[in-house]
Amino acid sequence: MTFGERLRSAFDTGGNLCVGIDPHAFLLAQWNLTDDPAGLREFGLRVVEAASTRAAIVKPQVAFFERHGSAGFAALEDVLGAARAAGLLVIADAKRGDIGSTFDAYASAWLTPGSPLEVHAITVSPYLGIGSIEGPRAIAAANGKGLFVLAATSNPEALALQTSRMASGSTVAAGIVEEVQQWNSADAGLGSVGIVLGATVDRGDFGITDLGNIPVLAPGFGHQGARIGDLRALYGAAAANVLVSASRSILAAGPSGIAAAIEQQAAEVAEALAA
Repeated sequence: MTFGERLRSAFDTGGNLCVGIDPHAFLLAQWNLTDDPAGLREFGLRVVEAASTRAAIVKPQVAFFERHGSAGFAALEDVLGAARAAGLLVIADAKRGDIGSTFDAYASAWLTPGSPLEVHAITVSPYLGIGSIEGPRAIAAANGKGLFVLAATSNPEALALQTSRMASGSTVAAGIVEEVQQWNSADAGLGSVGIVLGATVDRGDFGITDLGNIPVLAPGFGHQGARIGDLRALYGAAAANVLVSASRSILAAGPSGIAAAIEQQAAEVAEALAA
């Protein structure tokens, strides 16, 4: 089963909501948890439990675990294991980017079956050259895993780089999307390589038009200002391929309210796609 097939199955059975697992220090305090590996582990496991029957996809933000060193990674391993055991599709928001054997090693750490950090997909950066992703792409394909390549992000400091023009006339961001389209051209259904395309950016400013069969990981809904009801307006014909990523707008509901928050936002996503 390819990652694209697995993702389409997740959409069909559990919807397009992607629940973030982002243990910010202030959220841990709100949840009456300690800002240490034990608190992170408890936080992550509670999110997994709440999501397991209400959504199909979760996305742990690796940085919040990494800041606690090896013990933080041990907590993350437990959270990833619980998410896999619950049947959730797991995306590690790791934003790895490098060249050659180093990048391959990152990909092997996250995408090898049986690895302590095994997930179904990771976020990767193409800004050392889109060709730098060839090795990780091969590793992902060999293991039925996926990648989400940063294309157009909402942080203002990225705008100049991502909208700069290449010799072809395309923007850098549009060039990344075009390359991913080529990678997915052999896939009959949803591709196994996706892009990160923020819900708060104007695709026209980045020269991004046709998204084809590319899965789109879309941060920016909820706390950052994008409205789930605008999903079709934002992504057009590709809306059904979008992972609607929501973190703080769900996690801020606290341990007693997270289940209801996931249910509400999952219903909003389903309604937006049905419109």
